[in-house]
Amino acid sequence: MLKELEENIEIILPKTGLASKLKEAQEKNRSLIIKLGFDPTAPDLHLGHAVVLKKLRQFQQLGHEIVILVGSFTAQIGDPTGKNKARKPLYQDEIAHNAATYIAQLSKIIDVSKAKIVFNGDWLDQLNFTEVIQLVSKVTVAQLLQRHDFSKRLNENRSIAMHELLYPILQGFDSVHIKSDIEMGGTDQMFNCAMGRQLQESFGQDPQIVLCMPLLRGLDGKEKMSKSLNNTIGLLDDPNEMFGKTMSIPDHLIPEYIDLTTDFNQEIKLGMKTRLEMGENPMEIKKLIAHNLVVQYHGDAFALAANDYFVNQFQRKKLEEKAFLEVSCQTLREQFGEKAKLVDLCYFLKGSTKSAMRRLIIGGAVRIDSIKQLNPDLTIYVNAGLKIKLGKRSYFKVV
Repeated sequence: MLKELEENIEIILPKTGLASKLKEAQEKNRSLIIKLGFDPTAPDLHLGHAVVLKKLRQFQQLGHEIVILVGSFTAQIGDPTGKNKARKPLYQDEIAHNAATYIAQLSKIIDVSKAKIVFNGDWLDQLNFTEVIQLVSKVTVAQLLQRHDFSKRLNENRSIAMHELLYPILQGFDSVHIKSDIEMGGTDQMFNCAMGRQLQESFGQDPQIVLCMPLLRGLDGKEKMSKSLNNTIGLLDDPNEMFGKTMSIPDHLIPEYIDLTTDFNQEIKLGMKTRLEMGENPMEIKKLIAHNLVVQYHGDAFALAANDYFVNQFQRKKLEEKAFLEVSCQTLREQFGEKAKLVDLCYFLKGSTKSAMRRLIIGGAVRIDSIKQLNPDLTIYVNAGLKIKLGKRSYFKVV
């Protein structure tokens, strides 16, 4: 049981803490309280969130108490983790909307009916100023400045607002309030979770164990999956979109996605990695990952349909590549220079009238390098490799 629970966990604080807590729970015949906090800063969850949620599900299936803590109060501050400036605070109606959406999406992974959902505004809103002063007196400025985000900004002479310094203290106090045995999060939450341990000890409680899961990298292949970076695969993405996005991940992320996003057993995961190492086409492994993801979040029938849709689209794309009419970069530059308005470029390539080209663009029928463009006055840089699609049958490639 311990080996299965420790799988994919990147940090356990302290190292033997999880084993000790499980032993204690067994000896006392009680369930552990497992805390996972969310600040409802955006309405959609993605596969990065799912990495932690799937680990949470393992604890739930073993009979432990899962507490989903919605940061209805702390969302008004904004978690400074990984930020070089203060987050924009949210309004209450945004928080309420996002929280409701979050909870609905959690049911895709955990049994929400058996989880406890709490809102930290229920107790943090009740603290008077004296109690706030007493709380912050348990933490030193030096301790807060050990946090990488803060120390980095300080060294770079960037501002740190006072309310940002309060954030990890308030998150730690949440652990005190619910008396959590274990707090889960991504590795970027290590400092905040460790603050919970410190405050629990200050309030005479046994300190929680911290379990940090690795951060899943997004479609860009570099940064962690994040809505703000537009590199996510959302839990609410439709099956075709989920399948297609998964097929677009860089090849070097395949082992990471096998481990962190699929629910294959270890033997199958190892076999997939071996096939990759032996030189099998990465696309075939990605198809297995994509199919598995759609099965998890939409079901078998949708996964089969999404696979067929992708194959058809991919084959159509290959046919389209053959249909591209090559246009000389030199010719275009003689006409426009290094850049041109989109409407002028389309008019030059297809003829007709500029007003017709403008309507075509506004109507969503023009793509530049596969991206739909709706602004006729958009500046297009004329470079070799540029691909332009006008309507359903006109394809141009600058060479």
